[in-house]
This record gives sequence, structure tokens and C-alpha cells, in this order.
Amino acid sequence: MPEASRVSGDRHAAPRGLHPVCQNEAMSDTTDTALVAVNLGTPEAPTAAAVRRYLAEFLSDPRVVSIPPLLWKPLLHGLILPLRSPRSAANYAKVWMDEGSPLLVHTRRLAVALQARLPHWRVLPAMRYGSPALRSTLRELRAGGVRRLIVLPLYPQYSTTTTASVADLVAEETLGMDVTLIEDYSTDAGWVGAVAESIRRYRQQHGAGAHLLFSFHGLPQRVADGGDPYPQRCLDSATAVAAALGLEPSQWSLSYQSRFGRERWLEPSTIRVLDRLAESGVRQGGCRLPRFRCRLHRNPGGGCAGPGRAFPVQRRAPLAYIPCLNDAPAHADAWCDWRAAQLASTNEPARGRHPGRLG
Repeated sequence: MPEASRVSGDRHAAPRGLHPVCQNEAMSDTTDTALVAVNLGTPEAPTAAAVRRYLAEFLSDPRVVSIPPLLWKPLLHGLILPLRSPRSAANYAKVWMDEGSPLLVHTRRLAVALQARLPHWRVLPAMRYGSPALRSTLRELRAGGVRRLIVLPLYPQYSTTTTASVADLVAEETLGMDVTLIEDYSTDAGWVGAVAESIRRYRQQHGAGAHLLFSFHGLPQRVADGGDPYPQRCLDSATAVAAALGLEPSQWSLSYQSRFGRERWLEPSTIRVLDRLAESGVRQGGCRLPRFRCRLHRNPGGGCAGPGRAFPVQRRAPLAYIPCLNDAPAHADAWCDWRAAQLASTNEPARGRHPGRLG
């Protein structure tokens, strides 16, 4: 079951267990209830200027980069943004859809699917960075009379760099509202089942390959050393999905991608795992990125490439990218199954009510 709780202000706080913050009321079907599906963010256009604005906001969040601002801001604006924005814009342009950024398109479609399943709620998509901005969305809901709010960060595995950043902003903007934040669903049965079924279906259509690689977004090792539970949550997710697929330990691996800078990041890296698989004789494999429910397809320097593509990397095994859940019906169903379980529990007395405020 996903973990829901009040928002913590601790920079390195791990998610608590299910905390019924006005749970009976918040889970009921009422017109003053809203669900906000929050994703990381995206530029408004595949241009250097738009990417620079987006990266400036993203990389200025102290949850993301903990370097003191007096040291970080000159480096960010004087070197990193001028160099990185044009290169990133070119990569965005390769995957940009007619409707816009893939991340935004899939997040909006997921919100539409959730709205169809929750006709008495307001369901809105939002981005932590970029547009539609989470802060503006929360203010709109509060001004519109919404009293009960469920915030669903589209990050199954809790991290202080993602989920906690959403929690910070929610705490600032929802005073007087009854709020439930879904902090972690890394091993939720509905989510695991939906991911496993999507992999199973892909392998039936395109071939199973000899090995399945779960490639997660990376973090600096110092973040994990500081108490962030993200690596364990990633391992829990991969283990649960592999078990649902009936895979033996030798048939799957876990890796981390999307590194930045020179400091040590989580290991093993996706590139090193691909090298190891090739050296061990694996000739074809599949790669799944279970970090985000909806995400932009990208190539992080030799890891997983665009949807449904198999590509050879020198000295590495050919790799087929298995798409994320995105706006698949099973994706929306998984969350609604959890909501139904919450509604079924409303006959039990709620414990620890904390009306009207977060944290």
C-alpha cells in the first residue's frame, strides 16, 4: 500500500508509514476534493532559452543542489546554464511531440484518465519545476474552495531530492486545507502489477531478451549517505517487479543513470552494467526505467534510448527500451485501486486526525 503522511520539514526525513491525515474525509467522493498529479518538470519549448529557464529553476532548488548559493549561483549561471542549455535543447527537440513535451503530454493524459475515474473530484496535472507550476495550481485550488487535497507525486520511490521538494511547496501553500501526500508507493501491489504487466506485454510482442535491466535515475552518493532511503526503495521496486514477472536473480539487474559533475554517484552505473552484461555473453536485453510514472524518453550518455528502440553500443549488448507506464489505463487503475481500499477502510475510526494544517 502507498505511504501517505503529513509533510515533513526535515531535509533528510524518510517517509513515515500510512498516516491518516483526515483520511476519512479526504478519501470521500465530494466536489471540494482535488487530486494533483505532480511530475518533475519540463521546459516549455525545445529551445536553449526555454531550457535555460527550466534548468535555472530546477537547479536552484536546495533539495536538488545543496551547495551554498553564494558558491553555486555564479557557477550555475556563469558556466553550467550557458553550456548545458543548448545541448539539452537539442536532445529535447529529438523527442518533442506535436502536443509538446512528452513528459507534460503523458502527465496531462494521465490526469484526464484519473478524472474519468474520479468524476466527483477535480484532477489536475502539475510540475514541480516549469509549467503548469505546482505553486500556481495549489493557489488556484485553494482560491476555488477546495478543502481536501490529495497530492500524488509521480515518483514511486521516495527521495529527499524529489518527493520532499514537493512536500516543501505543498506545506507552504495549503494552510487551512486537509492534505494527504502520497509519499512512496515503491512496492504498492497495484503499481508493481501494472509495471510487471507492461513489461510482460512488451516482451511477448518484441521478445523477452536474455536479461532485464532496471535503470533508475541516479543520485550523488553523499545524498544516500545522509539518510535518503532512495537506493533501498529502488531495490525494493526492482525486486518486487522481478518477483511479479517470475524472474530469477540471474535474469535481472539494477543500475543508475543520469550523472552530473565529478562527485561519486550511486552505483552500479548503467553503462558499467551494460559492459558487464556484454562481457558475460548477453546478446540482447531490455531496459526499464521505473523511477517515474511518466517520463521523458532520453539517452543519458549511452544508457537507455528512445521508446521501443534496440541499439548497439560499442562493446555492449544490444538493448531494447521498454516504455514507462505513462498514460496507460492500468496506470490510472492502479492508483484508483488504492483509493478504493482507502474508502473501504472508512468504517474504521480514524486515528491521529490533524485537521486544517500540514506539518
